[in-house]
Amino acid sequence: MADETPIRKRRFRLQKASEAHQGGTAPADGSTPSGGHSAALLPRRAGDVERGPEAPSGVFPHEAALETLPRETQQALEALPAEAGDEPGTATRFRRLAAVRQGVIRSGEGAKAAVGYVADRVIENAPRVPVRDLATLRAQFPGLSPEQLADKLVAGAANATATVGAGVGAVAMLPVPPAMPAELAAEITGVAAIELKLIAELHEVYGLRPEGGLKDRTTAYLTAWSEERGVQVTKPGTYKNAVMASRGLKHELRQQIMKRMIRNLPNLMPFMVGAAVGAVMNRRDTRHLADRVRKDLRARQTHWDALPSLPPLEQPAQPLEGLPKRPELES
Repeated sequence: MADETPIRKRRFRLQKASEAHQGGTAPADGSTPSGGHSAALLPRRAGDVERGPEAPSGVFPHEAALETLPRETQQALEALPAEAGDEPGTATRFRRLAAVRQGVIRSGEGAKAAVGYVADRVIENAPRVPVRDLATLRAQFPGLSPEQLADKLVAGAANATATVGAGVGAVAMLPVPPAMPAELAAEITGVAAIELKLIAELHEVYGLRPEGGLKDRTTAYLTAWSEERGVQVTKPGTYKNAVMASRGLKHELRQQIMKRMIRNLPNLMPFMVGAAVGAVMNRRDTRHLADRVRKDLRARQTHWDALPSLPPLEQPAQPLEGLPKRPELES
């Protein structure tokens, strides 16, 4: 029948006191109704029907779900060692597991925030890295071929990153746990700046300068550092499109920084052991990155004689300090 109210919209009619005691024993005169009868007479809000009955006070919300767990899971909960002050039963261990799970989630969120912070610092410092163009490099290292000049650049960058690793390891000689994340972040930020400078100058040596201004080249070099490959100069849309670049660049940077953090953990070993380990590992990682980038650039190399006249590179207004600039630091 179309004119009747649908079942889902019907409201329950509140029972009166006389109707609530029909079929049972009515309370004596002067006595108060029992808890069940008084609850039936209380007014309800609109959402009480949908919410259902409330759980009794003092009951853990997950205790009702314990019975629905598989038998193997219940046995594993019962096998957990009890601690002092724990109440007997599986519910207490369930609470402990929930607390451990919450702690793991918070630790993961903290690590993700730390990686995001380091990625933001790397992106912020990248446009401030001073890069020498091909004319400047050939004037500072006269008489060298492209491969010999690239070898000089790689050797200088490897020595610089080894110095950063040794410095951070020396600071961590006496371990201070609260300072360890800051030490890792400082090391990764410094190493990233040196390797970004190396990648940019290797592109100059092999005659593959990316198109565009300082911002476009910085995006291209960040992509090359995160992916450990050369820039595809013939496809400028892969790095000049800001929307596409920002969509995947931060994800790649976070992945690269996470790998660096895991690899750099031994650098924090005490008693100067971390200094030696940091120097060796940073030198190895920089050379490995340079080998992969050079292999990619060598396949698309443009010889110096065939290069058109290129304008000087745009230099940052506030360049980073502490990076190798003079030829004697590269040897």
